[in-house]
Amino acid sequence: MTSGRVVRNLALVGFMGTGKSSVGQLVAAQLHFRFADTDELIEARAGKSISAVFAEEGEPQFREHERAVVEELRNFHRTVIATGGGLVANEENLNSLKSHALVICLWASPETIWERVRGQPHRPLLRTPDPPAKIRQLLAEREPFYRRADVLVSTELRSVKEVVHHVVHQFRLARGHPSHP
Repeated sequence: MTSGRVVRNLALVGFMGTGKSSVGQLVAAQLHFRFADTDELIEARAGKSISAVFAEEGEPQFREHERAVVEELRNFHRTVIATGGGLVANEENLNSLKSHALVICLWASPETIWERVRGQPHRPLLRTPDPPAKIRQLLAEREPFYRRADVLVSTELRSVKEVVHHVVHQFRLARGHPSHP
């Protein structure tokens, strides 16, 4: 992390199925922060589900909604932000998040991700004949962006509680308060 940076929020990035929403809600509760999910903010803005945005407007328009929400996040304080899996593949989005938040990437293997999301029909990017191959392809494309996060946390073989503990610890270290928010 660069010195002099003001960290007032925490942003969780990473691929779908890595636990951003479930971990984020628990981290927010522990830090006494509010919780914001960029996909939910996009749905509120668009007046429809993410699946409907993809189906009716296409991925480019979804990414435009995403960009606009990221701009709004600059005004947030004491918030844990769970982002959509592809949000940081846009360098401007990643830089914007880093201007006000500690960015933590949650990571898992393609096999673990597939096990976690295989029963979730609301994943538009997995509507393909070979979802595991699509996961591997997208992970490979996005990995350079995920690696630019301030901290990478593996969610492999860790309970949600362990991941939450690790994320809270990293946030407190970044803020210079290892034992409390």
